[in-house]
Amino acid sequence: MGFARACSVALVGVEGVVVEVQADLEAGVAAFTLVGLPDKSLTESRDRVRAAVVNSGAEWPQKKLTVGLSPASVPKGGSGFDLAVACAVLGAAERIDPESIADVVMIGELGLDGRVRPVRGVLPAVLAAADAGYRQVVVPEQTAGEAALVPGVSVLGVRSLRQLIAVLCDEPVPDEQRSEEEGRPDPMLAGLMVPGAGLGTGLARGPAAGDGARPDLADVAGQERPRKALEVAAAGGHHLLLTGPPGAGKTMLAERMSAILPPLTRQESLEVTAVHSVAGILPPGEPLIARPPYCAPHHSATMQSLVGGGNGLPRPGAVSLAHRGILFLDEAPEFSVKTLDALRQPLESGHVVVARSAGVVRLPARFLMVLAANPCPCGRHTLSGEGCECSPSAVRRYQARLSGPLLDRVDLRVTVEPVTREDLMGRGARGESTETVAARVREARERAAERLAGTPWTTNSEVPGHELRTRLAAVPGALMAAERDMERGLLTARGLDRVLRVAWTVADLRGAPRPDASDVAAALELRSGILRGVPLGAGAL
Repeated sequence: MGFARACSVALVGVEGVVVEVQADLEAGVAAFTLVGLPDKSLTESRDRVRAAVVNSGAEWPQKKLTVGLSPASVPKGGSGFDLAVACAVLGAAERIDPESIADVVMIGELGLDGRVRPVRGVLPAVLAAADAGYRQVVVPEQTAGEAALVPGVSVLGVRSLRQLIAVLCDEPVPDEQRSEEEGRPDPMLAGLMVPGAGLGTGLARGPAAGDGARPDLADVAGQERPRKALEVAAAGGHHLLLTGPPGAGKTMLAERMSAILPPLTRQESLEVTAVHSVAGILPPGEPLIARPPYCAPHHSATMQSLVGGGNGLPRPGAVSLAHRGILFLDEAPEFSVKTLDALRQPLESGHVVVARSAGVVRLPARFLMVLAANPCPCGRHTLSGEGCECSPSAVRRYQARLSGPLLDRVDLRVTVEPVTREDLMGRGARGESTETVAARVREARERAAERLAGTPWTTNSEVPGHELRTRLAAVPGALMAAERDMERGLLTARGLDRVLRVAWTVADLRGAPRPDASDVAAALELRSGILRGVPLGAGAL
């Protein structure tokens, strides 16, 4: 009779739970029983592990074998437990020393030939192991760089079960040959990418801004006021609505916004990488995401694909894939009304809680939302010189698809006018480049971070209203215009708080210590779209 244990990690959303994999050998008819609430893919590991052990040169024990996954009440799924199950069985059979694997976390799928294949979610799994006090982790060689991002953890990347057995038994480590051919992708990486979750999500990542590879903000012809609104949104993390006729440049502006956002901090990079690793869209060879993500789902997206869902435990949706980055909803009125209204809760809280019969998952969703919309179904409702073919009722219905509670959470609402001939042909003044705007945004973010040091907030859009009215108050008398709008019913209490947040961002962009009346007027103009006599060059406007 023999007993051994190893450890692995079960992922629930983007959070991990350390699972103890216990193997027990008893005299009796040879059988392999797996208990502990496994799903279908985990139950099939019995055949994968047996074939991998035999093809790795080890002897499979011909006894009654029971493998338990503890805690038994936690649902477990996926093929990432294969490596831990194989080592626990070999420890119980005394092929390897049980003491050498007792406190080692092992994550990886086994092929029938004994090769170790990478799995999704390695980073959040290793983070959970480190939080639980484990300091030794074994992962597939292809994901060793991702696991090494966690400080204080010793990571061993292996290519096969044969190599791991040799390391644990202090034997010569065999040199496993790579299977990929020159110029072709590594087939072992196929398990990291979920079919349909790659380019189809609209996720765009690329080199940093200013290296010439990304589209430049200077490519946008004219549109001086929308460009400034884009700068304010990026500096303070404010949500933005761009309204205008087709072809005015709404999508061009949104696509260039991620390049003016500051690079992610170390903590933010780990959060974003963990979500993308679980979702299966982490690019091979890029273990850490340093740039804010950009996610642009099609308007036919379902509520589950936007906020998260799926069979069994919910998977991250577009709001989580855009965490710490931009969620761009082009043709926003074409989205389902219920789908759009499902964004109201994550817009306020910065996370989304998805409840299903299999469990409740809390997913991060601190994103900057950019909406683009036409003024009416035909798009010519506000064009001068051309008649709109839509009836007044059709225009009202179309615009009402963006509900009042959703728009109340949008800080900036800007009209994108048609491009003039002079601007399009390059006869007007050329707009500023992405690099120039990104530098101002970075400076404004630094001012806000210095002011908010020691608090749980990092950008102006996250600061609660009571803090803005007490500890971070504006210049005395600066809020008179906003208070009048509130008395007239033009602003809600939430709207007033959001005007204050935008006013702080405008003040940060011009280097002022506190917002004054001109900053509040600029914030009101950006929120309502009604001109209030603020010169274009004043403050951020």
